[in-house]
Amino acid sequence: MQSNLAIDGGRPVRSEPMPVRGLIGEDERAAATAVFDEAIRTGVASGYGGPYEDAYEKAFAAFLGGGFADGVNSGTNAVYCALGGLQLDVLSEVICPAITDPGGIMPVALLGCVPVPADTDPHSFNIGAEQIAPLITPRTRAVIVAHMCGEPVDMEPVLELARKHDLYVIEDCAQAHGARYRGNLVGTFGDVAAFSTMFGKHHCTGGQGGVVYTQDEDLYWRVKRFADRGKPFHTDAPGNVVAGLNCNLTDLAAAIGSVQLRKLPRIIARRRDVGETVKAALSDNPIVSVGRQVPETECVYWFLRIKLETGRVTVDKERFCAALAAEGLPVTPSYDAISCDRPWFRNRAVFGRSGFPWTAAEYAGPREPRPDLANARKAVAGHFNVAVHENYTKRDTRDIVDALTKVADAYAA
Repeated sequence: MQSNLAIDGGRPVRSEPMPVRGLIGEDERAAATAVFDEAIRTGVASGYGGPYEDAYEKAFAAFLGGGFADGVNSGTNAVYCALGGLQLDVLSEVICPAITDPGGIMPVALLGCVPVPADTDPHSFNIGAEQIAPLITPRTRAVIVAHMCGEPVDMEPVLELARKHDLYVIEDCAQAHGARYRGNLVGTFGDVAAFSTMFGKHHCTGGQGGVVYTQDEDLYWRVKRFADRGKPFHTDAPGNVVAGLNCNLTDLAAAIGSVQLRKLPRIIARRRDVGETVKAALSDNPIVSVGRQVPETECVYWFLRIKLETGRVTVDKERFCAALAAEGLPVTPSYDAISCDRPWFRNRAVFGRSGFPWTAAEYAGPREPRPDLANARKAVAGHFNVAVHENYTKRDTRDIVDALTKVADAYAA
């Protein structure tokens, strides 16, 4: 039987590329130009901590329903400053997600604390309470949860566990701007949250950026001090009160971010429409489906996490994805983001060759950690990603469904 797949010479579902995202437009240019115009008019270069940053931070906090936001210069530094504001003692253990960007776990070690990777739940790329619980020791002080792919973590069991053991909860919302769990926005559940606003995220502040958010005013001031070399904000201290780095967001970036925030509700709605349409269309497909999500959640689809039933097809995942790419889909065969598999973690390469913090004489935990991440490895092996964004049309969405269905039917066992 001759295949009609494009990879075998057949006609592809679509011959033209998917549309570009076009995140930055005339409104952002006008906002940036206004910052330059003011600098030229006054003779004072734009900096940070000014009215543009203040306006962006207030708008960001308002988007999340109130609270306090501090703009920083990257998502990695958002995690770093969130942790820095907690003022954890050195060698404290911080439980971290198995699947996350390296920037979501490296700050733990850079603050002299010990990152302890927890496995994912069996159905997604997200950490779960059942996987966190066995890792809690007398040394544990905090848990980082990352809402991967725009899909909320099942937060209530995590929060219950944290309350039981008196642990801080840090939400890494880098991929989940505007996602909801039981009706509430992610980032509002833990003690503090970190957002990335680099150019690829749901909304951006230019090339790089991030935000630390909390509903605790005292914690907010501690974060703000840590993010600006310990400056004595909101204190009577005569000078810098704690060691920290300069992690400030710029006013230019904040001006762009303010425009982007106004677009964010539409961005969220459109991404949800694309993702939910694909999910519904594949709901009865025995071979491919949108990965299982926690009930009572609203995903914002940073990308589509597609589950492949490898036992139901005649080819491996790489061949399956190559066939999808030939049909015109922007597909990534593997989201291999298990950070602790990387050389920096395995070689404990944080502070020269010392192996610190794991090798500290005072540390009673494993000195050469080899976490059991069976669920995470199975999740990586059993899923692939399809890129989506808010400017996909109904036709683009239909083409995603048609290509997935076509390839699944062709390779059905």
